[in-house]
Amino acid sequence: MITFKQIDALYWIAELGSFEAAANKLNMSQSAISKRIQELEETFDVEIFDRSKRNARLTEKGGELLDYAKDLLERRDYLLERVSAREVLVRRFRLGVTELTALTWLPALVEALRQAYPKVQIEPSVELSSELFRKLENDQLDVVIVPDVYSDARFVSTPLKSVENAWMCAPSLISHPDPVSLEVLAGCTVLTQGSQSGTGLIYERWLASHNVQMPKTITSHNLLVQVGLTLSGVGVSYLPKACLSHLIERGALRALVTKPGLPRIRYAALHRTDRQFGLNQNVAQLAVECCDFSRLLL
Repeated sequence: MITFKQIDALYWIAELGSFEAAANKLNMSQSAISKRIQELEETFDVEIFDRSKRNARLTEKGGELLDYAKDLLERRDYLLERVSAREVLVRRFRLGVTELTALTWLPALVEALRQAYPKVQIEPSVELSSELFRKLENDQLDVVIVPDVYSDARFVSTPLKSVENAWMCAPSLISHPDPVSLEVLAGCTVLTQGSQSGTGLIYERWLASHNVQMPKTITSHNLLVQVGLTLSGVGVSYLPKACLSHLIERGALRALVTKPGLPRIRYAALHRTDRQFGLNQNVAQLAVECCDFSRLLL
């Protein structure tokens, strides 16, 4: 007879890549976790892990068993979530956000989640939109908060607030009075976030729709680096206006008025349609309530 303890051991070994890491995660000895896998192997009379490899690599049958194990664990969590009081629900929750969310309102969301689900273990991940979306696809994250650029029937999308961006530069970089044309910007070095960023992808498409090419670009996947390079006068960049208003007011940055102006970036909370547990939906609703891109926490 199989147990959830054995299934948990299988899941965490596969997730973390080693018996040792899984043992640390589950607060048990490596020999104890090995025993649970041996019990599973004896029950099904199959080899689950290829022990000739240095890392814990699943056999073909082991991979098949892992798929069923994930389904069992999800159904267990669903049962606990539906039947238990929130105060006693124990579950890991994998939340993915972009850097802008992490630097503005992520602490408010985490606090709201802790208040609603005191025993839920929150595992945040801060990455580019494309990587967050890939991990959501692969069931490595439960909810992601990203620019609303992914239209896919496999995911439930809850609209959040939008971000107003503006072209910004060091005041000495561009002397041209407002409004500044896109052609003037195209003659400058442009600091971009690249197409792996949801915002970067949206603006690449927007510039292409206006037949504007930016021949001199520097791509940064780090928002703080992008702000730092802009402050240093390296180039002109699109940056969130509200949370950088203190730098604009101090004269450290100039927010350019352009025609046409940049479109706002709508954010959304996404989770998989085949994982519509109450917790995922509730976190998306908490994100609606907490979403506030106006204040940088630094």
